[in-house]
Amino acid sequence: MIDKKKLYSTAVQPETAVLVAVSTQKQSADKTKEYLDELAFLATTLGVETVAKFTQNLERPDIRTYTGKGKLEEIHTFIKATPVDMVIYDDDLTPSQVRNLEAEFTDIKVIDRSLLILAIFAMRAQTAQAKLQVELAQYQYMYPRLTRLWTHLSRQSGAGVGMRGPGETELETDRRIVKDRIAFLKEKLEKVDRQSVTRRKERDRLVRVAIVGYTNVGKSTLMRGLSKADVFAENKLFATVDSTVRKVNMENIPFLLTDTVGFIRKLPTTLIESFKSTLDEVREADILMHVVDISHPSFEEHLDVVNKTLEEIGAANKPSILVFNKIDLYNPAFNDEEEEEEGVMLQETVLEQLRKSYIADKAEHVVFISAEKKENIDELRNTLFSLVKEKHFSIYPNWLDLGYTAIQTEE
Repeated sequence: MIDKKKLYSTAVQPETAVLVAVSTQKQSADKTKEYLDELAFLATTLGVETVAKFTQNLERPDIRTYTGKGKLEEIHTFIKATPVDMVIYDDDLTPSQVRNLEAEFTDIKVIDRSLLILAIFAMRAQTAQAKLQVELAQYQYMYPRLTRLWTHLSRQSGAGVGMRGPGETELETDRRIVKDRIAFLKEKLEKVDRQSVTRRKERDRLVRVAIVGYTNVGKSTLMRGLSKADVFAENKLFATVDSTVRKVNMENIPFLLTDTVGFIRKLPTTLIESFKSTLDEVREADILMHVVDISHPSFEEHLDVVNKTLEEIGAANKPSILVFNKIDLYNPAFNDEEEEEEGVMLQETVLEQLRKSYIADKAEHVVFISAEKKENIDELRNTLFSLVKEKHFSIYPNWLDLGYTAIQTEE
């Protein structure tokens, strides 16, 4: 007879982590808590379980170890009692901070926000282009942080004749290997970029609409609803890394609809540089649909983050529709006593309240929808069609005289 007490589970246990952040004069305690919640969501997306969060109020992060000595000892004490696999910091760590913290936390991985995001992108990348972009960003992140504590990279890149010169240290060899790999990846991506430019030129005769927004606001769900295409959507950060393009037809006028990678606070600069060709889909679009999760407490900050990123890549001054999504999850203040007693507000009342609020004045074209519940989608379609039609007829003024028939939506 089998003794069940001696049986052990073979299921893979999730990695565990503690999260660390610093509140400064520029970042309040409330904002720090919110950022840590987002960091925990990022960790969950990667399959890492958060077991504790640590914050400290400082004028600025400590130049040596990010947090002060007392907080560092507090984290040490917790880890001794509750072993974890990694310590994740909410800000980017300098190379010297990484070295010092790796020396402090022996045999425990030290990760900052950028490295965590890069790991998620690596997990999500599907196409050869996206994989190249992520790998380049990873090596660019790694290069200034190389120390003798890193596993020797020549094992990965092939040790042998010509790999190490006379008197060359292991660290110098590692740096040269990474530098050569960066140059190789850049050259390979340039070829891919040229192919992408050619493909986009072939599509120049069609109006292009790009869906942009903060990560996890419902862009892919909206894309799926408008294009009737099977686009992957999931309630996790960066569910979409590769851009997806579909041809859509509205009243015999075709256009291209693109779902793009989501933006986020403190997005690594190396990712923005590496994803140049993907972001070109945004830069070269004729119309933008900026999707915002109105149910999120910090939706206005998310809106600002995306707008600033659009400015950085030179795509801010385009005809656009501001789409406030997830109105089914929005919780407005109750104004009607009867509705307050019932504890429920009718969706029409929510929609009406939003249309009359200051939010409706944030852009020339503002639409409130629920992509998941398909609420108020017709208004969005009508607004989108009016902009597409205007742009289309500026390209083809005699379109109606050409005898075109309806073009079916590509799935």
